[in-house]
Amino acid sequence: MIEYRIDRRSGVATYLQIVQQTKQALRLGLLEPGDRLPTAREVVEATAINANTVLKAYRELEREGLAEGRRGLGTFVRGTLGRGSEDGALRAELAAWTDRARAEGLDQDDMTALFASVTRERFTTGGPTGGPTSDTTSGPTSGPTGSTTSDTTGSTTGKGDEEG
Repeated sequence: MIEYRIDRRSGVATYLQIVQQTKQALRLGLLEPGDRLPTAREVVEATAINANTVLKAYRELEREGLAEGRRGLGTFVRGTLGRGSEDGALRAELAAWTDRARAEGLDQDDMTALFASVTRERFTTGGPTGGPTSDTTSGPTSGPTGSTTSDTTGSTTGKGDEEG
């Protein structure tokens, strides 16, 4: 089950952090259709945020077709954003790149910044697959290590990251 990490200093609305982290978990295959999201009470106990904030995030996920509430049962993942096994080769290449970057002395923050910079550059200048995409919003990205990070706000962390 997903564990939300709220960064109160990020400047990103708390409910949006929940939405972004849920979407990132979907992209990475950590959540799949049919999985139950934590109850509002569970999120409140783990993060000390208001239950209405959690419910607002879940309503947004429902509006986007990614989740559905089932009365008396909870909120369940309905859609997916990941491509599953199609990403296997890319993930392996990225893992190899990460190993090379570590060998060259880059730390996680250096790699994340470099990855975000190149990604942003490729999506705004067209890169090898064509013109810019229509999605130019800033949001969480999967850093080279597979952990969830934010390219501009530092607002989210991955499921196993420790807070410090």
